[in-house]
Amino acid sequence: MPAKRYLKSEQKEKLQKALKEEENAEIRERILILLLLDDGKTQQAIADFLGCGKRKVSYWCVHGDADNLESLKDKRMEGNHKKATPEYIELLLETVDKEPQDLGYEFGRWTGKRLATYLEEKTGIQLSGSQVRRILNRKKYVYIWAKYSLENKWDKKKRKAFKKKLKEYIRMTKKTPEKLQLWFWDESGFSLRVTRRKNWSKKGTRKKVRGDRRNGRVNVMGGLRYSDKKRWVEFIKKGDSDNFYQVIKGFYKELLNEWVEKGNKAEDFREKGQKIVIILDNASFHKKEEILKTIEAEMPNIQLEFLPEYSPDYNLIELVWHSSKEYIANRLFKSIEELEFLLHRLLNEGELVIKWNRKLKNKGNSVNAV
Repeated sequence: MPAKRYLKSEQKEKLQKALKEEENAEIRERILILLLLDDGKTQQAIADFLGCGKRKVSYWCVHGDADNLESLKDKRMEGNHKKATPEYIELLLETVDKEPQDLGYEFGRWTGKRLATYLEEKTGIQLSGSQVRRILNRKKYVYIWAKYSLENKWDKKKRKAFKKKLKEYIRMTKKTPEKLQLWFWDESGFSLRVTRRKNWSKKGTRKKVRGDRRNGRVNVMGGLRYSDKKRWVEFIKKGDSDNFYQVIKGFYKELLNEWVEKGNKAEDFREKGQKIVIILDNASFHKKEEILKTIEAEMPNIQLEFLPEYSPDYNLIELVWHSSKEYIANRLFKSIEELEFLLHRLLNEGELVIKWNRKLKNKGNSVNAV
């Protein structure tokens, strides 16, 4: 065994510096063996201190070279032979950013196995799907849910013009709420069927949830006022022009009553009441000419503003529906009446708490009407 202080000063400094900078824990341990040996510790004492075997300490006392840190590496650290060439990796990263359909495939998403098969055809290099995934992980790629988007169907000019108009309505309702109310309008549906969600389970097992698909659905139609986030929702059998008219009529009556409760006269509502701008989508029953003329004649305070095509992100009430469905997910309802009762409390009585600046996960673009 070498004598105490057998290392030269420059060798010791080199080892001490490497001990601080080396990322591999095994190499740091081997450097420490040489330093402790230089400090006069016995091999058994070093083994006890490091919690390893004496044979390991003896081996590196003999084979470790303070002048050549590469001697502290073993063959295992060289790793397996890398089949993936830089060209292979470059092609992989180009491919994963393309849609499979663009390359002639019928499937809609890439898996590790599919990427490995495609790249083998192009390069002749055969890797497994797991090897491809590891390469992607090293390149900071993760396998997560894609985000739905309607951008390919947008008319950008119409969206830009509508956004400008919407900003002006928002400015006016903030500045002069006594003159203008801004409402966001839509329809939605809620089912008795329990949505299957992820659950915590022990490894190797899977938690069982109810598999029966209960029939029953509650349809709702209504609006959300921008100024105070008041919701007004009616339950309907289905979304059609007749129900749309009846719900709008009830909505108009509700706003008229609100006007009277403030000390105004009902007969003055048409002339002196607030202008009511309603933002809604392009459903065919919203645009039925006969219904539009009736609304204009009977409810002149109401002005309907239709969203640009494929632009639900400009409709703030989408957050109401989304938050409501999250709230009732995994809940069991015995009847339609029970579901309706809960929805009435959530939507009409203000029990549903909504984060207005949140994004809709996996539902397309974030809401831009806040």
